[in-house]
Amino acid sequence: MRIRIVDAFTDRPFAGNPAGVLLLDAFPGDDRLQNIALEVNHAETAFAHPLPAGGEADWALRWFTPAAEVDLCGHATLATAHVLHSTGTHEGPVRFATRSGVLVATPAEDGSITLDFPTAPLTPVTLPDGVTEALGIEPLSAHDTGPHVGDLLLELPDEKSVHALRPDHRALGAHSSRGVIATARAENPALGYDFVSRCFFPNIGIDEDPVTGSAHTALAPFWAERLGRTTLTGLQASPRAGRVRTELRGERTLLGGRAVTVIEGELLA
Repeated sequence: MRIRIVDAFTDRPFAGNPAGVLLLDAFPGDDRLQNIALEVNHAETAFAHPLPAGGEADWALRWFTPAAEVDLCGHATLATAHVLHSTGTHEGPVRFATRSGVLVATPAEDGSITLDFPTAPLTPVTLPDGVTEALGIEPLSAHDTGPHVGDLLLELPDEKSVHALRPDHRALGAHSSRGVIATARAENPALGYDFVSRCFFPNIGIDEDPVTGSAHTALAPFWAERLGRTTLTGLQASPRAGRVRTELRGERTLLGGRAVTVIEGELLA
């Protein structure tokens, strides 16, 4: 069983968000999938197997953190598409059957990949008690991001506030099913990004996620409304950092980025 570690939403190794990728003939039991994800110990490990020709999807795809299976994951989908294309296993757009419906990954000639994901529904909510204390700063607004993303989206006063966050992760976990997205407008869009974010997911075993594609299905509509443009670039300002191109198309959001395979080996267990 071949296993690869791929850095996603980056064009160089040791940056972006690492994901494990395993291409299988069929899915083994859930316990085995979870144990492999725990052993890989990255934010997500993706498991995929081919589907019969002629259906609505080409590959079945599932994602596991070290602690749980998740409904939606952008960076591990990008990593899986990168492996399929870079190894010649699949050519052209690939359709993945997932818990969040059919997701399409389309490669470009320059090596980038665009993901077609469902747009997260945003609902304004009252700031829950304790969030300001857990985050260390009072947000300007709070939004629920719907069942598939499962985060509390918090707008902060400025970019510096996002970079400076040192939250109480355990306390943040009490306020959403997955975690918290903290975001602010870019101070200097001339640097090539329109908004900045950081993502904290203590409820699925990830204190801070390096670069989160699924979060950008909520960030894209949030900032498109405020900035008056449907095509934007987000910088996720984790220690590894990465950029995500977003294009809002109503109920769908396109996420664009690159990926690099950094490790390839064999799973012996």
